[in-house]
Amino acid sequence: MEDAITRKEHEEFAKRIDAENERQNRRIALLEENGQHINAMTVSIEKMAVNMENMIAEQKKQGERLEALEKVPVETNRQVKSAVITALTGGVIGAVITAIISII
Repeated sequence: MEDAITRKEHEEFAKRIDAENERQNRRIALLEENGQHINAMTVSIEKMAVNMENMIAEQKKQGERLEALEKVPVETNRQVKSAVITALTGGVIGAVITAIISII
């Protein structure tokens, strides 16, 4: 029995073990909480990626619509120029024909 410890030493050892267990339990609780935060962030990032994909698709659609809208004034200007040139050409030809007829 010379290896036996006293009751006081045993109680001190038990207190230290209990204190270590409490510290470990707090650390585990913090790790679990951090794990939950990481999982929540992962879900949020996945949602954000899906939203960004949707935004990119919408931007492509808007780009196509914008191109179509930008082409409208150009086409209108071409048509107006063509009509003016046709009218002027018709007027000049009409004047020339009228002058030729009046000379004859």
